[in-house]
Amino acid sequence: MNRFVSLLLTGLICLVALGQFVQVITRYVLEVPVMGLEESLLYPTLWLYVLGAVNASRENTHIRANVLEIFLKTKRQLVLLAIVGEVISLAVGGWLTYWAWDFTKYSLRVWKESPTLYIPTFYVDVALLSGLVLMMLYTAWHLVKHIRSLSAEEEHNHG
Repeated sequence: MNRFVSLLLTGLICLVALGQFVQVITRYVLEVPVMGLEESLLYPTLWLYVLGAVNASRENTHIRANVLEIFLKTKRQLVLLAIVGEVISLAVGGWLTYWAWDFTKYSLRVWKESPTLYIPTFYVDVALLSGLVLMMLYTAWHLVKHIRSLSAEEEHNHG
């Protein structure tokens, strides 16, 4: 799974970089812009962004500003803080996922197309729902791991 995710993200970033390179060469060097290239790059760019966030959620490497960690002394306190953070993340993420579900249903119903190439925008709109669902699954998984580590620590201390 890690290998697949790594290859997918690498492929997407190479595709976006190649597209931007072609755009720069054709527009500024050859002075012949390629119609629709920017529009077509929107799809892999947005999927790259969303899947990058999912990957950070999977690896639990999101950027955090945990100021409270400075004041906490024990491992138990840090785990409790992590549990509170995961619960808040699930609450906010659940609300955003609900909103993304409504947006996805709307996108499917109206079936908009991009202005130049007539590519259905649903394929880029669904990235948001897909990403949020995956992030919520990984957040729940990390919450369970934190709760288990807290339970194991308490059994160790009392046993």
